[in-house]
Amino acid sequence: MTKLSVNVNKIATLRNARGGNIPNLVQVVRDIERFGAQGITIHPRPDERHIRYEDARDLKKVVSTELNIEGNPLEKFINLVLEVKPDQVTLVPDAVDAITSNAGWDTLKNQSFLKEVISEFKKNGIRTSIFVDPDAKMIEGAKETGTDRIELYTEAFASGFANGNKNAVKPYVEAALLADDMGLAVNAGHDLSLDNLEFFNNSVPNLMEVSIGHALIAEALYLGLEETISQYLEKLR
Repeated sequence: MTKLSVNVNKIATLRNARGGNIPNLVQVVRDIERFGAQGITIHPRPDERHIRYEDARDLKKVVSTELNIEGNPLEKFINLVLEVKPDQVTLVPDAVDAITSNAGWDTLKNQSFLKEVISEFKKNGIRTSIFVDPDAKMIEGAKETGTDRIELYTEAFASGFANGNKNAVKPYVEAALLADDMGLAVNAGHDLSLDNLEFFNNSVPNLMEVSIGHALIAEALYLGLEETISQYLEKLR
């Protein structure tokens, strides 16, 4: 079964909107795990506009499944990851002012840098993943960095699928097969939802984990968090 890692950035966004500690991020994370999710993802950004760096430290103490920290490996982020030592770090090439992730790494141009960062994380026992587009050259470049996994950036699939184009999944199928041939495990994320996840999961081979936040939290406004997670898990079986 493909694992579900819930990105809780939006919970932190809601909390920060009024100050204080409502909703309580730590309690929500405990509940998400209790409802069956197999992982928690956070993506702290330099301005800490949703997940704060202190949240990463707090969640390390309570997450009992798998903690995945995403982000651009700037010095502050690298230091946080080395301090917290999550189960997995996912490297994402976000601009400092990015609203959300909007592209995978160019693993050829940035290969030397990524190799150096990944080596440091792996020395500290942290599994590594690189956010990439479903492009053969970028996956081949990722292999050369020494990463354990790639995370396929799925916005193009989600957009195509929403417009009735089921063939939008084909590049992801090919990318997953290539990664598997190279010994890279495959994660996926971005714009996956209850509408498209089952088709994606059934189509893409060797999928280890999906990271889903925005859609899941939005759907939970109508369905409730426990029911929403239950429906996601059902689609991943």
